[in-house]
Amino acid sequence: MEGTRKAKRVEIDLQHMEKTSSKAPLILGLGELLWDVLPEGPRLGGAPANFAVMCGRLGDQVALLSRVGWDEFGKLALDRLETLPVDASLVQIDSRHETGRVTVSLEEGQPQYIIHHPAAWDSMELTEEWVRISSRADAVCFGSLAQRGLESRQTIQTLIAQTSPSCVRVFDVNLRKPFYTSEVIEESIELATVIKMNEAEVPIVLDLLGLPIERDPQLGDTLLLSARRLLAEFPSLELAAVTRGDNGSLLVTRRDSDAHPGIPTKVVDTVGASDAFTAALTHYLLRGADLATLNEAGNRWGSWVASQSGSMPALSEEVRTAIATAIGQ
Repeated sequence: MEGTRKAKRVEIDLQHMEKTSSKAPLILGLGELLWDVLPEGPRLGGAPANFAVMCGRLGDQVALLSRVGWDEFGKLALDRLETLPVDASLVQIDSRHETGRVTVSLEEGQPQYIIHHPAAWDSMELTEEWVRISSRADAVCFGSLAQRGLESRQTIQTLIAQTSPSCVRVFDVNLRKPFYTSEVIEESIELATVIKMNEAEVPIVLDLLGLPIERDPQLGDTLLLSARRLLAEFPSLELAAVTRGDNGSLLVTRRDSDAHPGIPTKVVDTVGASDAFTAALTHYLLRGADLATLNEAGNRWGSWVASQSGSMPALSEEVRTAIATAIGQ
């Protein structure tokens, strides 16, 4: 009975999406939806979910493709998403596995994770509805964590392959030990047009791919050289983004690069800040912004989330307008 009600709701929501103004790009967050169990209590999260919510807040048409358990946490997750600017009607419900949970502790403002396994999002199924919406997407963001299980890995990679040639395919590396392999990293980059990493992940990714980088100061910035090496190695990539915490970020294409010094911020916690960066980057990339604007947008929104508690903090219209004005577009 539950499956029937779900199917009807999906059909209605997809019809609504098709009638939505083409001025708002369709963006998908694909992967884990989970609860970050913080010292002060559980908060809804997961990199693709954080990304999707922020894209929705920026004015995009957004759908989340994930899977939760038929348990209290799963029901709470769907109820919470109902209040946020993201379509969660395509989130699958799993009667066999629990909703994902991550125990998060903060050390000097930096999150440390215990990711519980298995979880519902390890068993994401390839459905006709998911294939259909993926083929229409203007952008999709996916990572490595949700590919730790074979079923979800096959689903994610199949869906990415179903997107149109013009779709912006963002691989947010998001390494979480021990849930990644060189094979997953390589296959994911081959599917992506944008790769996003933090500076600590860059040497790990290069090492997993067997792409050594010479660390000679006379040759230039190591992060820049690493980004260029990835762009040279993977023809589908068009942009490499590297976040550097308090020190901002670096964006690199085959023709240009831009370094941002970061936005001075009183950090409360950094959970979700990187996902906000990715969302802003994707939002403005779809609107043809230059590298400097992309960097400014990513850092503005990332620093704002870092100044708040949790990965989906409340956002007032006043704050949203102020940040958009500071970005300049």
